Amino acid sequence: MDTSLHDLSTLFDQLGLENSPEQIQDFVRQHKISAGTALADAPFWNSAQASFLREGWRADSDWSDVIDELNTLLH
Repeated sequence: MDTSLHDLSTLFDQLGLENSPEQIQDFVRQHKISAGTALADAPFWNSAQASFLREGWRADSDWSDVIDELNTLLH
């Protein structure tokens, strides 16, 4: 069982993105998703990032809550 912290910072790190609070805010400001577009289908993810987001959410993994949070921020 994975007991590591799952928050936006660790999610961004997992996705290979800069993960300081300022960098996360910048990312959210620069990347918006239109209504009706799934988070994992956004054009700015590479295939590995999209797969991780899709599977993490679909499997209701330990990451699902923070993936939902990111989804809300980007919509």
